[in-house]
Amino acid sequence: MESKLLSIPQMILIGSSGRNSGKTTLAVEMINKWKNKSSIIALKITSLQEKNGKCQRGGEGCGACSHISGNFELIEETNKNANKDTSLLLAAGAEKVFWLKSLRSDIYDAIKFFMSTVPPDTLIICESNSLRKVVLPGSFIMLNNTKNGVIKKSASEVIEKADLIIEDDFRNDIDSIIKKIESDLFTLPLNLEKGK
Repeated sequence: MESKLLSIPQMILIGSSGRNSGKTTLAVEMINKWKNKSSIIALKITSLQEKNGKCQRGGEGCGACSHISGNFELIEETNKNANKDTSLLLAAGAEKVFWLKSLRSDIYDAIKFFMSTVPPDTLIICESNSLRKVVLPGSFIMLNNTKNGVIKKSASEVIEKADLIIEDDFRNDIDSIIKKIESDLFTLPLNLEKGK
């Protein structure tokens, strides 16, 4: 089955076993570390069961995640100062940041569309569990640090595909995690313009 996946070797995919687990924190640290070595685009993916459905987090929600035009929607973040994950990624130094909202059934087409907009030799740092079902990234990192021991369904479906599983709170160990990624898991797509 892995051979039928879309290969994106310049992507580091970050998944997590639960909400508020540190995906964006890790992505921001990667961007800070590598922004002078490689062109970086950050991507946050929200996969939806259905259009105009319930909030992914339960309750009524704000509607931002579930209201999409078409079967997927790609939105570029332009505000570095908002209190949103995408803004934090942009403020960290990613050249561009996108939020891709997609019906689960259309995530393959959605990521193919996104990839058609990405220049070659660009590092993509992406937050998603669901994407691992359709993509073979350069590296897949799973944050497994749920406080109540309950793993999200989307994480349980892909955790065995992780190249690295980070247990518990990793924030005091960021440097060694970044070094492990650099030395064992991933080769940065170096942009010669950045390397000047």
